Order: sequence, then C-alpha cells, then structure tokens
Amino acid sequence: MRVTRHLGTVVSPANLVTLARLVFAPVLFGMVLAADDSGGTSWGGFLLGGLLAASDFFDGVLARRRGTVSRWGAFLDPLADKVVVIGVALSLVAVERYSLVPVVLLTVREVVITFYRLWYVRRGLAVPARRSAKWKTSVQGLALMLAVLPPLEGADILVDGVLWIAVAFTLVTGFQYLADGSRATSRTGS
Repeated sequence: MRVTRHLGTVVSPANLVTLARLVFAPVLFGMVLAADDSGGTSWGGFLLGGLLAASDFFDGVLARRRGTVSRWGAFLDPLADKVVVIGVALSLVAVERYSLVPVVLLTVREVVITFYRLWYVRRGLAVPARRSAKWKTSVQGLALMLAVLPPLEGADILVDGVLWIAVAFTLVTGFQYLADGSRATSRTGS
C-alpha cells in the first residue's frame, strides 16, 4: 500500500470519518458525565460509543478500498482512538464508575507510546502497529462499552475485570512497541 502525501488525502473520505470521530468524542464524554447518577451508564452513550467504534473500522475499510494510506490518516486514526478511549475512561473515573489506577496506567502507556512512535518517525523510522495493538483497541472499546451499558450498571466486578484485561493488553502491547523500536534502531544503527 502506498503512502500518499498530497493535500487531497487530508480530506479523504477515510480521514473525514476519523475527524468525525474526534468531533463527536466530546459529545460522548458529556453523555457519560451527564449520567453521573447511574455511574455513567446510558443508552445514548452506549449507542454513540458503538457508532464511534464502528467508524474506526469503517475509516480503515475506506482507506484500504482507495489503496492508499495517507500520512494524515496514519496520524489521525490512532490519535482519534486515544482521544476516545482516554476521554471516556477519565469521564468514567469522574462519575466513579472506574478506579483511577487502571485508567492512569492505560493513559500513561498511550501517551508514552505515542511520543515514542513520534520520536522514531522524526528519525525516519517507522514502528508499525502490530495486530496485537488492534486487539488492544478492541478490548479497550469493549471495556468502555460494558461500562456504559445500562443493564450492567451494578455489575462492578465484571466491569472492573474487563477494564483490567484491557489494561493488561495495553501494557503488553506497549512493551512490544518498545521492543520493536529497539530492534529498528539496532538494524539501522540509528
């Protein structure tokens, strides 16, 4: 797949879907925060979260269909994922649905790996996403969806368990990125 760099790729259909995910993310945060009396659970939040998750899949389909991956898309898509995941997780902490410790672990890993990958990009090296990172995003999404699902309002053990599974995936893939980056520099001498 070729990586394109011209201005037209900034406003490609795939990137517009990703941008829409960024635009609607604060609406989702607001829905979680507004449902404070029910621990952040609401059908509206669940449905919007599902739409945002579907848009993550859909923007990838659009990009592959065109046969190009733009630099903007490669930057925006994971950024949108992180904004949604971290924003919803912090909103769930604010309404006391999630504990702070697992969300801090998740957030620190996401921020560190984002800057780590940017550091490599600035040196002309790529640390591509692994299949396990795609699984990580799916497990994070599942944890968030279960946390806002109204029938599970009182299912704290289930919600906490799935959150910790998501944190485990998040940390393991973080260590994999560190190892991949280390291998990339040992091969290139950078």
